[in-house]
Amino acid sequence: MITLYTAATPNGWKASVTLEELGLPYRVRPIDLGAGEQKQEWYREICPNGRIPAIVDHDEGDLAVFESGAILLYLAEKTGRLIPRDLAGRSRAIQWLMFQMGGVGPMMGQANVFFRYFPEKIQAAIDRYQHESRRLFEVLEGRLGRSEWLAGDELSIADIANWCWVRIHGWSGVSTEGLSHLEAWIARLEARPACQRGLQVPQRLGALEAEPDRDQAQATTEAARKMLQR
Repeated sequence: MITLYTAATPNGWKASVTLEELGLPYRVRPIDLGAGEQKQEWYREICPNGRIPAIVDHDEGDLAVFESGAILLYLAEKTGRLIPRDLAGRSRAIQWLMFQMGGVGPMMGQANVFFRYFPEKIQAAIDRYQHESRRLFEVLEGRLGRSEWLAGDELSIADIANWCWVRIHGWSGVSTEGLSHLEAWIARLEARPACQRGLQVPQRLGALEAEPDRDQAQATTEAARKMLQR
């Protein structure tokens, strides 16, 4: 059994979607980010960085794993699934996983901060992070024009990691117009039942969907502003 410590964010969804795709038994322990639960001492024993998600694998001596990319890689290697077994394919999956960890996630995260959360609008910062996010989308578009999935012929943790962020491009104010391969890939993942189940953990955050209503968007923005101060 695995315990997943998480909240409704793209990084949190990466872990829950992967667990759902693998069909592994797990239980959920929601972390209240607004209350700063992620900074409490008991949680820092699991995740020294004080962020979500984290897992504890009780079948492996209560092994704790933090950092979302490390969690995905751990789960794939534990099961031998969602990562190619040949050396070249495994390398491609890890490359595209790192692409998300070092590029797509940080750039879209900063786009969210400056486009949505900061009370003052710093246009140069908004432009910087939105333009870089769009550039990264174009890199994905190039790859997906040659391959159905990022690592090759089958779904992998690389697709899950990137999709959980790219799917909220509207919240970040980044267009996918003209990126037909990227949009088709987003739709393929959205149609997967396991992906949809993973988005419900610990609850679906409607404000990040393509057309959030005004009240949802405002509530999410206010909550995020409080978290930025922690």
